[in-house]
Amino acid sequence: MAQSTPLFFDSHMHTPLCKHAVGHPVEYMEQGVERGLAGIIMTCHSPMPNQFSHRVRMSPEQFDEYVALVGSADDASPDGFEVRLGMESDYFPGMEEWLSELHARADFHYILGSVHWHIPEYVETFWRGDAHAFRRQYFEHLAESAESGLFDALSHPDLIKNASPEDWQFSSVRGIVEVALDRIAKTGVAMEINTSGKNKAMPEMNPGPEMLALMAERDIPIVLGSDSHTPKRVADGFHEALNLLEAAGYDTVSVFRKRKRMDYPLELVRSSLPQRREAEQNIC
Repeated sequence: MAQSTPLFFDSHMHTPLCKHAVGHPVEYMEQGVERGLAGIIMTCHSPMPNQFSHRVRMSPEQFDEYVALVGSADDASPDGFEVRLGMESDYFPGMEEWLSELHARADFHYILGSVHWHIPEYVETFWRGDAHAFRRQYFEHLAESAESGLFDALSHPDLIKNASPEDWQFSSVRGIVEVALDRIAKTGVAMEINTSGKNKAMPEMNPGPEMLALMAERDIPIVLGSDSHTPKRVADGFHEALNLLEAAGYDTVSVFRKRKRMDYPLELVRSSLPQRREAEQNIC
């Protein structure tokens, strides 16, 4: 199918305010234009109260700066290209009220919910020396995050496999995952295929193909995100991700605007994205 007009978005990327990303949102926008996208959604790590995980996120005092940064990139973008305001917010039991109030402070297009098992506060609270129990707790929290009503989609949903990749066997958690996905499917919350998983300890996208197929069986909507922490990774791996989605049983992919989901035929999205040379892909 011939390449068509740009129509799709990369729905996950960061700014230097999170203290572990580089590049101004304008640079991410410029890469999005070059990659043949219709737009990008900035989703930097949300502020949290009381110094919670403060080394990897903006401070509460920087929230307005973040909103302004994203707005400046949208103002600088060419006609027909959008830079939408989003946020990646951590689900952590007891933080629901904080997040609800935070999400009401700006006109967000998209809120990603994340369970970051590796932050010190999560490990200190939930790690008890049992890897299987830790994984069970993670997927319980993933389901709870969907049921909270705080999020439009759940990011990198099998991130926990990177906790101890040497003994990760999907078959050992399949039943736990199925229960979590049944709960998530009832909420209507979308989930993400995150292409940055190729660069993690377990080098495959998040989620892996087994979990992705279970999500498709339950008609859980799917979004694409590169989780870019550098502009060079915008839209990285999208063709591979679309192939994985098709193999899993998906025929549509989604984007959010004003917190509402918009679905696109997978094949139409594929045809709208220019092919990239293999050497250009999988840039860390």
